Amino acid sequence: MEALVSEAYLILAGTDRRFPLIAGQTWAIGRGDGCAVLLDGRSVSRLHALIQRRNAGDYFLVDLGSRNGSFVNGRRVSVPMRLQDQDRLLFAEEELIFCNPLQAGLEPGMLSTTRNTPTAALNTQSLTTIVVVDIRDFTPLARKLSEALLSQTLGTWFLRVGQVVEQRGSWAQQYIGDAMMAVWVHDDASKIPSDLARALRAVCEVERTTNEISRSLPLPSPLRIGAGISTGPAILGGTDYTALGDTVNAAFRLEAATKTIGLSVALGEGTFRALGLPDESSPFECRHVQLKGYEGSSAAWAISFEGLQSFLASRGQ
Repeated sequence: MEALVSEAYLILAGTDRRFPLIAGQTWAIGRGDGCAVLLDGRSVSRLHALIQRRNAGDYFLVDLGSRNGSFVNGRRVSVPMRLQDQDRLLFAEEELIFCNPLQAGLEPGMLSTTRNTPTAALNTQSLTTIVVVDIRDFTPLARKLSEALLSQTLGTWFLRVGQVVEQRGSWAQQYIGDAMMAVWVHDDASKIPSDLARALRAVCEVERTTNEISRSLPLPSPLRIGAGISTGPAILGGTDYTALGDTVNAAFRLEAATKTIGLSVALGEGTFRALGLPDESSPFECRHVQLKGYEGSSAAWAISFEGLQSFLASRGQ
């Protein structure tokens, strides 16, 4: 089937094999049955990556934690990357060319961007809040889904939650398997409370969005999520728009701890103290948990999504 002149498509390098990007907003790439872009390479993962079309008409490539990675023009994709006409995409040994006739001929400066750029210098230590959201029990759920429904579920979730955290001021997002990490950079110490309010509001909106996706897709059981939130110094990487360091590790460990705590949201000590709440009368419950890789127990300030929403509403946030 030939791609329409006005529609974007992928073409397998060195061949005339085309993959039109027409129906829907997400297209799975891999060697598994049901992938819209079905590749034969043995080193390609069954569900390797996704192409997403966002509301503005831009196309993004999302790597789904593939074993051998996804590359755009030789650069490894670690966060969703906006694609431009004639970009060369590499998935293991398979190379495709992204073609977007509507974008051809545009000046680079005409391409829109929604990335929030921190004023702090990149590749230096900055004060950040890291939010990690993970889909609970996704592995057993995925075993019950077709490749097509699995890619639609992940693609829709990544697309929608990415939009939520961007709108709430996240500087960068990273997608790892069935989890998302979002980064808020605190350039101005006086604005940390308002920055945290935006991050916490984003967590509530991600939970609401997840519920909406569950209702809109024929899933055997609803999607459930947990969230870990950590505030502290982190190294910001310029080229990959990512964050590294103990604060990042703690956010992942806090999210994992929610599975045993029994509440869906866990704040680290730094985040809780930055909110300026009294220990005794706050709606957060202090739980001492053993975080993987950390010596001794750590304080985790836990709350349900409903409790977090009520807390924000009581503060007018």
